[in-house]
Amino acid sequence: MSASPNPNQELRRLRDLSPQQVRSGLAAWLGWLFDGLDMHLYTLVATAFVAQLLMTSEGDPEVGKKASIIQAAFLVGWALGGGFFGRVADLIGRSKALVLTILTYALFTGLSYFSQEWWHLLVFRFLAALGIGGEWAVGASLLSETWPKKWRPWIAATLQSAVNCGILLACLAGALLKGHPPQWIFLVGVLPAFITLWIRSAVPETEEWTEARKGRPAPKIRELFGPEVRSVTWRVMLICAVSLTAHWTFMFWQQSYIRSLAEVGTTKAAKDGATVMALLWIMVGSLIGNFAAGGLAKLMGYGKAIALMLGGYFIVMWFTFSSVHSLHAIYGLFAVIGVMQGCFGLFTMCLPPLFPVLLRSTGAGFCYNIGRILSAVGVVFFGIFNKVQGDFAGVLLTASWLFIPAAFFALLLPKGGGEERW
Repeated sequence: MSASPNPNQELRRLRDLSPQQVRSGLAAWLGWLFDGLDMHLYTLVATAFVAQLLMTSEGDPEVGKKASIIQAAFLVGWALGGGFFGRVADLIGRSKALVLTILTYALFTGLSYFSQEWWHLLVFRFLAALGIGGEWAVGASLLSETWPKKWRPWIAATLQSAVNCGILLACLAGALLKGHPPQWIFLVGVLPAFITLWIRSAVPETEEWTEARKGRPAPKIRELFGPEVRSVTWRVMLICAVSLTAHWTFMFWQQSYIRSLAEVGTTKAAKDGATVMALLWIMVGSLIGNFAAGGLAKLMGYGKAIALMLGGYFIVMWFTFSSVHSLHAIYGLFAVIGVMQGCFGLFTMCLPPLFPVLLRSTGAGFCYNIGRILSAVGVVFFGIFNKVQGDFAGVLLTASWLFIPAAFFALLLPKGGGEERW
């Protein structure tokens, strides 16, 4: 099979893309779509399924405790998978590694259906997360090496939108399976396995990786901290760790904040409806924000665009949680927060080109996903803080201040991804 085209060629329109480039783009987009699907299936049934496994009521405190531990294991697996499969992609190629990541998260999501104990579910979610985290690193490198450099901000926006669509697809699966046993929803997660048959036969290896690999051994992982690369490694780790800690603190605790509002009411149905509506508004805003971030990156470069949107993230969060608003106003503010979350889509295309070809997936996957481990720690920290304060708004307001140093650190990102050619 021939290698894919080089991204340095000058292309102006979609119809100028080669069949190989189209297939690579479609494979990465579908991988991210099902990433979002498998990522959020658990959150839809966590309380019900864990209660079923523990043979207790959903109101039992042990249910919340065990469900949180399972989610923490998922976040750690997500982070480790980014580094592990990133390394695999640098060793065996992007196309083959993409197949392995999708098979991993599809297989272990499906196996979650057969869990008989709560720790069975923990193990399956951890292993599924390895593939979900790895798919980000592999898919990002695949497209950065095949599609035109000038298009990368828009590619990043499109890929990030695939995750949003996957989350909406998970919500649709939940609606269709409403009333069925909670474990049934995990069978939906097997569907991505079928696209790997097409990827393996239709998506070629990238020319850039193929040329770099000829007659050369892959560099050791420790070279990420060698004299030639460590400056980039530390800067990327710093911005990812701080920004993702603030971001995931919001994503985890915003539902608790919504449920605590007096205007929402006291019934479970009312609280569930309000949290679903809040997440919907965040997703709608995020879809818009992905392309807004792409436009800003074209205008001012990745670093400044990310810094501007992280600064905006702080301003909107501070305004939202520093004073009292009506529920409808909060929905609108959450949509604006979603717009600011579009900055994370830019990491997809700006990080891989910062590293040498044979360290590209390893570096991007490791640095971005190490932030997820720290964000898990941050979520736990703010949870402890909440027990002292008893105030979800106060927790989120405190977390919002992390976006200020995150915005500053974003300005330290080196140029890359073809910005010099825009």
